[in-house]
Amino acid sequence: MSSTVTRALILMGALLVLAALDYSIYGKEQIIRSGEPIYLELAPVDPRSIMQGDYMALRFQLVDAIEGSLSSAPSTANRRAPIVLDDRRIATLAPAGGKSDLLVRYRLRNGRVWLGTNAYFFEEGSASRFVDARFGEFRVDRASGEAVLVALRDREMRVL
Repeated sequence: MSSTVTRALILMGALLVLAALDYSIYGKEQIIRSGEPIYLELAPVDPRSIMQGDYMALRFQLVDAIEGSLSSAPSTANRRAPIVLDDRRIATLAPAGGKSDLLVRYRLRNGRVWLGTNAYFFEEGSASRFVDARFGEFRVDRASGEAVLVALRDREMRVL
């Protein structure tokens, strides 16, 4: 194979990777722009990692509820949990067989439920700003259930 063909193949591969990345970013931006806003209550977790810089480890009470329901529900390839929203749009797992307001997609990673993120990175030195975080604000695509974290909020739902 000539070096010109090799370079052309490398260039085509790089362009395909960049196109796939752009498509993924575009999809997330669409969810952020037009997704349903929901709030997930944070569960206690060790909040800081010195090794990875300034960030807050996140764990959501909804994740615990979904994990608790998995033992009684069959595992499926299409994992979407039914949620109900209260008047403040705080999401909780819908009761089995009950009516739900929305389905939120989750993945299983190492036997744990993953809702798209388990960390919130912030500018170095601004950790004190996020100490009062009590909710993660998400946008959820109604069709796919894909959720994107857009902000952290305090007990009174103020953006941090």
